[in-house]
Amino acid sequence: MKKIIISAIAVILASASPILAQTYRSDTREYRQEQRIYRGAARGELTPRELHNLRRQQQRIDRAQWRAGRDGYVSPRERRQIERMQDRASRNIYRKNNNRRILY
Repeated sequence: MKKIIISAIAVILASASPILAQTYRSDTREYRQEQRIYRGAARGELTPRELHNLRRQQQRIDRAQWRAGRDGYVSPRERRQIERMQDRASRNIYRKNNNRRILY
């Protein structure tokens, strides 16, 4: 009986490995960046066009993360690429929130 339970748990964990392939750091960073975008929109610091561009950039990062993790393993090269994308997005969020354009 114990062997059946242990093998069932092993199968469940093996099937969940693609889900766990993404790093916790990239997910939390992405969440913080999305919060910065929404905060800028709520304060009126982002024009509708800037908001659209930032959201589209976040969707591209999501798609790159999905592509990297779909085989169950995120290589160091894929991880660097995603981090570079997030670095660029972070700079863009800062620049667009602080460019003195105000939505009235």
